[in-house]
Amino acid sequence: MTAHFACAQTWMQTSAPSETWSYIASSADGSRLIAVGLNWNCYVSTNSGSTWTPIIEPQSNSSVGGWYYMASSADGTKLLGTTVSSSIFVSTNSGMTWLSNNIPSVTYWGPVAMSADGTKMVAAVGGNGHPPGFVYVSTNWGVSWNPTSAPTNVWSGLASSADGSKLVAVTGYPGVPFTGLIYRSTNSGTTWSQVAAPSKWWYSVASSADGTKLAAVNYAESNQVPGHVFISTNSGSTWVSNSLAAGFFRTVSLSADGSKIVVGGDLNINNPNVWTSTDFGVTWVSNNMFNAGSSVVSSADGGKLFAAGSLIYTSQSTQSPQLNLTPSPANLTLAWTVPSTNFVLQQSTNLASWTDVTNPPVLNLTNLQNQVTLSTSNGSGFYRLKTP
Repeated sequence: MTAHFACAQTWMQTSAPSETWSYIASSADGSRLIAVGLNWNCYVSTNSGSTWTPIIEPQSNSSVGGWYYMASSADGTKLLGTTVSSSIFVSTNSGMTWLSNNIPSVTYWGPVAMSADGTKMVAAVGGNGHPPGFVYVSTNWGVSWNPTSAPTNVWSGLASSADGSKLVAVTGYPGVPFTGLIYRSTNSGTTWSQVAAPSKWWYSVASSADGTKLAAVNYAESNQVPGHVFISTNSGSTWVSNSLAAGFFRTVSLSADGSKIVVGGDLNINNPNVWTSTDFGVTWVSNNMFNAGSSVVSSADGGKLFAAGSLIYTSQSTQSPQLNLTPSPANLTLAWTVPSTNFVLQQSTNLASWTDVTNPPVLNLTNLQNQVTLSTSNGSGFYRLKTP
């Protein structure tokens, strides 16, 4: 393992209350967060974790149990969550109200994922050794759910590309006959195929915005032997273990371009239990946080990271976005990954004086990039991104 303890990131505890946090989800810019716990607590933040507000429970029935998994759309308004007692809840207004209609009757709902715009939702049966089941999809914000052709299995992790077309699902639990498989779909779940991946107790999987770069973690080779982090740069066709040493890994998250990774480990076993990489796993930073790691999430640009366990921590830094230019005969499109820090697009004809571009950026939900399209004109022009 290549780990740099001396340059470890600065993590700060947020004001979220103590809870057995099971999952944390984030908007693309890292401003809107939702954290859910096994004790049925559900808190949201609209300022990157500075303050937290409890939201009304979907139903005050002790038989429902606590929250287990959660997913968020790019803008943080659409949410998809599962509970310990086999319920699926969907919100289209940042958790203010929830619906749970026409849910298939299964023993245990597990991981969830959704497209960046929230129109395509995926939920799987299984996880944590519960009975196996199918992968289901919804295209109407959870009003109805349909089973896909994915085989019956104990599904432990799901990930989706930004447009919802590429899906990856992982399985694994010791002692059951369905352990250690990875499946993918390139048509929003209509058909699935098993990929050539090592047979592991897979626990979590994450995807880049375009679905080409993936990271998967396995908790253990057995109940006592720690697992590894595996990456793929070809949509899951091949997988390799990266340089991070073995650990009891529970969760993983990627930036939109896949270059930045955050991995969380078991709260009671691993020391440290949060690891980060900014070069797709070539080198790693190890972070000692004994109350976080059960769930981790990254903003699209990797500038805001969050880790939840019994407490919630955040590490935030300003990322330098790459400005991409796509010319055409009539227009010039400028694009950059949706930032966790605000940037203003400016233009100049001489590199001496700069003016703000008044055209507002539009978020492209297929690649999580802000885009501004300008009419081309004669002469030269220069563009830059500047913090306000």
